[in-house]
Amino acid sequence: MTSWAILTDMACSKSLIPNLAAAISWCLGSLLVIFGSSLWLWQWVMVTPLTPTLLTSADSQKIAAAPAVLSAQAESHDGRAAIVAKFLERYKSPLLPYDHFGQVFVEIADRYDFDFRLLPAIAMQESNLCKTAPENTYNCLGFGIHKRGTLAFPNFEANFERAGKELKANYIDRGLTTPELIMRKYTPSSNGSWADSVNQWMAEMRYDDRAAGRANTSDANVMEFANPSP
Repeated sequence: MTSWAILTDMACSKSLIPNLAAAISWCLGSLLVIFGSSLWLWQWVMVTPLTPTLLTSADSQKIAAAPAVLSAQAESHDGRAAIVAKFLERYKSPLLPYDHFGQVFVEIADRYDFDFRLLPAIAMQESNLCKTAPENTYNCLGFGIHKRGTLAFPNFEANFERAGKELKANYIDRGLTTPELIMRKYTPSSNGSWADSVNQWMAEMRYDDRAAGRANTSDANVMEFANPSP
């Protein structure tokens, strides 16, 4: 019940106003006031137009500049992680989510200063991007796998980190800077197919194109895209 209705009910009670004529007069006056107020409110709501919010000059400038800001951010963004993520997705790797592991490969390559394509290319050659890694080892890179046993890791990230560190210190820093040279120490029993495969996958990521990878016949330099300047 509204405040006006409560007051009117109280006023019309004989217990409050004993004079019947006065009570009737007061009640009628109150009802007229309520009706007039309601009519005025209805007219205001229905007739009064809504005033639109006007944009200031500064607001307009911000809105106009938004596409340019987004474009600049996209152009300056490091696209290497996206290249690796697309490579993982193309071959349906179990390394999920792809954008996370794309970033992992790039960060490790930058940390140890070598080409970001090297580790995913080796992972493709050794385990079809972790699909055929030895069970419960998280070892996708054929690293530490020999007749004495298989080196196991708590997760894929730990495997990539350890392999990146070892490749840098014991291969790249000792002058083994192409897949062909790395193969001679990493997997000396290979007939050359190991290096051919790693080169193919590195070329595919370079051009983001499967056909270009297959057509590649050159031996990649694993320092080519090492930690580029921002």
